[in-house]
Amino acid sequence: MPSMSLRIYLDPEGRIGPGKIALLEKIGEFGSIAAAGRAMGMSYRRAWELVEETNRIFGKPVAIRQAGGRHGGGAVLTPLGLTLVARFRAIEAAAAEAAREHVAALQQEVDKPDPVGPPSSAHL
Repeated sequence: MPSMSLRIYLDPEGRIGPGKIALLEKIGEFGSIAAAGRAMGMSYRRAWELVEETNRIFGKPVAIRQAGGRHGGGAVLTPLGLTLVARFRAIEAAAAEAAREHVAALQQEVDKPDPVGPPSSAHL
């Protein structure tokens, strides 16, 4: 089954895509940038860089670190971070629905046998 991937270019230097959104979702789930990064196979440094890049794009924080206490610190999504995740997922769902018929038609072309035979190197 084919799939689509959505990226939203918000300024010339920054974009929001499925990776940053998944990271924000993991931060919300685990309450920690380090744990979110580990769950996605990335270092704390890389996870924090992605959060900082997203903060820069929006000009305000999407996630903030919380001061440590007895069990250490953590992180939470800001209201903007929660809105960003919800809106991205809504845009993603709307795009997938709008493209569903066309994507299915492309898949039918992939699945359809070629009456002439396999492509030769001359066709490439």
